Amino acid sequence: MALRKIISIEDELLRKHSREVQHFDSRLHRLLDDMAETMAAANGVGLAAPQVAVLRRAVVMDCGSGLIEMVNPQILSTEGEQEGPEGCLSVPGRRGLVKRPMKVRVRFQDRYGEWRELEGEELLARCIMHETDHLDGRMYVDIMTRELFDEDEEEDDPT
Repeated sequence: MALRKIISIEDELLRKHSREVQHFDSRLHRLLDDMAETMAAANGVGLAAPQVAVLRRAVVMDCGSGLIEMVNPQILSTEGEQEGPEGCLSVPGRRGLVKRPMKVRVRFQDRYGEWRELEGEELLARCIMHETDHLDGRMYVDIMTRELFDEDEEEDDPT
């Protein structure tokens, strides 16, 4: 495994549509392993292949319940609404308030090409939507309600 460079918002690759993964081989496995290691080293909860300059439909996530790898994810349904802060490893030092579904059902392939389904709520739903947006060249800054600043946290802090 190896750490990969996370590209930043200025890089035009982040605005491109990723191609479907066709080959479920050692090259894909290495990419997924590298992405998981890179995400963990950067203290992130999700990372999409375009963020490491690979235009393939692959994401990794760990929202606290263990690593999830999704290849060729397809959102099947969404339900409800939540609004909360989001950041991005490709947009360091910034955060925004974003509306997302409260519940998401997604169909995807695992690293071996087997189809799976997952239903995520709250943070996991937010993460699924955030990372799959990257695969279509969309970023949270495109849909945020407003940018958040450090003083916004101070206003919310009751102490």
